[in-house]
Amino acid sequence: METMKAVGLHRYLPIENPESLLDLKIEKPVATGRDLLVRVKAVAVNPVDYKVRSPKEKVEENPKVLGWDVAGIVEEVGPDCTLFRPGDEVYYAGDITRQGGNSEFHLIDERIVGKKPKSLDFAQAAALPLTTLTAYEALFERMNISREPNENKNKAILIIGAAGGVGSIAVQLAKWAGLTVIGTASRPDSVAWAKEQGADYTINHFEEFVPQLKQLGYETVPYILCLNATAKHWKNMANAIAPQGTICSIVADGPLDMLSLVNKSATFVWEWMFTRAMFQTEDMIQQHMLLNEVADLIDSKKIKTTLSERLSPIHAENLRKAHSLLETGRVIGKIAIENF
Repeated sequence: METMKAVGLHRYLPIENPESLLDLKIEKPVATGRDLLVRVKAVAVNPVDYKVRSPKEKVEENPKVLGWDVAGIVEEVGPDCTLFRPGDEVYYAGDITRQGGNSEFHLIDERIVGKKPKSLDFAQAAALPLTTLTAYEALFERMNISREPNENKNKAILIIGAAGGVGSIAVQLAKWAGLTVIGTASRPDSVAWAKEQGADYTINHFEEFVPQLKQLGYETVPYILCLNATAKHWKNMANAIAPQGTICSIVADGPLDMLSLVNKSATFVWEWMFTRAMFQTEDMIQQHMLLNEVADLIDSKKIKTTLSERLSPIHAENLRKAHSLLETGRVIGKIAIENF
C-alpha cells in the first residue's frame, strides 16, 4: 500500500488540544470515474474547517481529513475525465461530503475544479476557491445581480463582513459588476483592507445601519450580502433593504423573522457553496466554468488574490495555528499554508 502525508483527526477536540489535528500517514488514493488525483501544493483555511472540527462526542475510526481550498498539480485522471490532463495546475474548493484536501494527494471531481490563475503562485491561488465560489454564486446566481456594469449604475450593495475571507472577494466582484459597494468593518485595519479591495464606503456593523447609510446619501439599498451573524444583524438588514430588494446570507445561526420583509416584498435567499457537489446537481460543472472565469479575471488584473498570510509547511502545528487564528473572528483576508 502506497501512503501519503495528511493532517486529520480521530476525535473532535478544542484547537488548544494537540490531538485536535494530527500529522498522519494514510493510504494514497487512486483516480477513478471523473475524479482527478491532485498533488497538493497549498491549502487555505475557512470557518467551515473549524465548524466541522468543533468538539463533539463522535470518534472517527478512519481519520477525518479537513480542508476545502486547494491549489495543486494534476497527478492522474480517472478514465471518464475530459477537462484536465496530468501536469495541469488547478485550484478548487472541494466537496464537504468527501475527504478534505489537507493531504499530499487529493481526489476531486473534475467538474468542480478550475485552471489555476497563471499569474498567481499556489498559496495565492489556494486562498481563493471557496470564498470566490461563495461570493460569485451569492451575487450573480442567488441575488440575480447583472454582471453588466451599465445595468448596475447607481445601484448599491451592503456587504456585512467586508474584510473577511468571502467579503474580500465579494467586494471585488461587486465592484467589477459596477455596483457601489458599502462594506461593514469595525477596526481601522479591517476598514483599510475593505477599502483596499475596492469598497467605496464602510459603516460599522456594531451600530445601526440606517442612520449610517443616510449619512452616505442612501435611505435603503437594493442588495444586502450577509457574511456574518445573520440573526444578530437581521433587524438592521430588514430596515435597510429597499422595497423589492434582495438579502442573501451564508450564515445560518438562528431563527429569522421573515414577516419583517413582507411589506417590502423583499427576497431572502441562502448561499451554500457545497450545494452543487453535495447533491450532484445537473449544473455542477458551473463551478468549473466559474473558477475558470475568475482565473481569467485575475490574470487580466481585474481582481486580485485575497491572501493576507502564508504559513509553511503543511503540517498539524501550522493548521492548528491557522484554525485558532480563524476562531478569533478577527482574521482579515485569507490564510494559506504551502508545501508538505
